[in-house]
Amino acid sequence: MLVSRRLTGARARAPLLASLLEAWCRQGRTTSSYSAFSEPSHVRALVYGNHGDPAKVIQLKNLELTAVEGSDVHVKMLAAPINPSDINMIQGNYGLLPKLPAVGGNEGVGQVIAVGSSVSGLKPGDWVIPANAGLGTWRTEAVFSEEALIGVPKDIPLQSAATLGVNPCTAYRMLVDFEQLQPGDSVIQNASNSGVGQAVIQIASALGLKTINVIRDRPDIKKLTDRLKDLGADYVLTEEELRMPETKNIFKARRNHGDLWRNGQAACNSLCEYAHF
Repeated sequence: MLVSRRLTGARARAPLLASLLEAWCRQGRTTSSYSAFSEPSHVRALVYGNHGDPAKVIQLKNLELTAVEGSDVHVKMLAAPINPSDINMIQGNYGLLPKLPAVGGNEGVGQVIAVGSSVSGLKPGDWVIPANAGLGTWRTEAVFSEEALIGVPKDIPLQSAATLGVNPCTAYRMLVDFEQLQPGDSVIQNASNSGVGQAVIQIASALGLKTINVIRDRPDIKKLTDRLKDLGADYVLTEEELRMPETKNIFKARRNHGDLWRNGQAACNSLCEYAHF
């Protein structure tokens, strides 16, 4: 789910943050009313002062926007997702915990409103994403340091930009850090319909790699299979089909054209602990 200028979709992990997000939505403005050069009347943020159940510790607050000086960058957030890692961070059981009180959200995309006199790599109108986790993206606007941001192209879809920093990077490292794969080689992965899995499919396709994608069976299996193939998947199998004896013919055929990298359970589970949706 994306927290944007107008929240849509009921796929949040309700009722975890539902009431807070609905309150933000009622107070927010639509994307069409967004102006890159308008002065904010106030800044709203989802803040937590202690760790615990997000539905209990998160509060919608008005924050004061600090002045833009030196290497500062004034950013208006356009969209930010809600990830399992965001929830874990609020609960206090994530590997990286920001200093409290903190604003929730590790990913997102914003538009630069103004820059300080020392900023050289960004200008008003640019799109930016966090350079590291823990920046606190569940807010309408903020002033960050230039080094905390990475500029991204504005011609990519908003949702793609907002979710660029975690899953696609994980997918890329899975494909390049373990084996020296060459065009024509094959990759097999489970949880293929997860955010990481879909990124693996697309990146592998761009690199000339073949993908064998394992998913859980479900009533709408054909719809999901077609969607993954539209992304570039070569094979889509359910876990049950993977266990069938005749499936071995797929692997034999792929071995004749290149090495098969079995990232399967071990590699995928170690890097994609939240991949099973």
